[in-house]
Amino acid sequence: MQRLKALVLVLSLTLGAASLPAHAAPLAGPAATKHMVQVQQIRNATAKIAYAGKTFLLDPFLAKKGTYPGFEGTFNSQLRNPLIELPMPAQEVVKGVDAVIVSHTHLDHWDGGDHRFIPKAIPLFVQHEADAKLIRGQGFTNVRIMDENTVFDGVQLTRTGGQHGTDDMYAKKPLAEALGKAMGIVFRAPGTKTMYVVGDTVWRSDVDQALAKFKPEVIILNAGDARMVGYAGSIIMGKDDVLHAYQLMPEAIIVATHMDAINHMTLSRKELKEHVKQHGIGDRVRIPADGEILKF
Repeated sequence: MQRLKALVLVLSLTLGAASLPAHAAPLAGPAATKHMVQVQQIRNATAKIAYAGKTFLLDPFLAKKGTYPGFEGTFNSQLRNPLIELPMPAQEVVKGVDAVIVSHTHLDHWDGGDHRFIPKAIPLFVQHEADAKLIRGQGFTNVRIMDENTVFDGVQLTRTGGQHGTDDMYAKKPLAEALGKAMGIVFRAPGTKTMYVVGDTVWRSDVDQALAKFKPEVIILNAGDARMVGYAGSIIMGKDDVLHAYQLMPEAIIVATHMDAINHMTLSRKELKEHVKQHGIGDRVRIPADGEILKF
């Protein structure tokens, strides 16, 4: 019980505010100009996404190396987070960003200390009222809740579901509350490849349903195989999920991220590259280095 209390305390480290609903609007017509999708891996799950003429910052975790203690009750908790520095200054990360998306407010997706670099009035999308309230409490004034039909300047954003851990973990109420909810996001716009950011989830029917419904051409998987002490299974995806996505979606590019930056990740980029090579799936799997830009 004491271990569970520690987990609740640490995993609930979310610094973040309340919401203005994101109203749906009709998409632009079929004559819209085609846009290239660009994804820049920043660090951990943080990415800078250029989509249909707009730039989104996903899950900004901007702290300097070693700012926070490791997550108690997780693998390698003696290591301080983040394990590595940003590949560029935080000011450069936020430069040119039109909107921010926070999939959930766990510390490694939304840290309060370095959000001074993010304009307080920028449009900022979250999954539900609780996260909105936290982030508005930090002084952000344009916080919106994403739903199944949110449109931002011609880009349709759809919230998808998932589960941030195993059924066994969620059977323990204190731990389930600490793990909380984490959304995925589908990006769509006329003339632009559909992209699905799966988010912090294990593979569940929610993921299968999103893949079947939206048929994304680009899929971003958080694949670091994060582990907790005393529990079997991961709280996010791992190397077998990358293989499964490749096999299930034969036309999609798989982008694997959320590795090498947080103490409880047990899968490294190096190990995943070996797995990809072993299974001969390198033609459609991308494992970007921090700072690397991918174009689709």
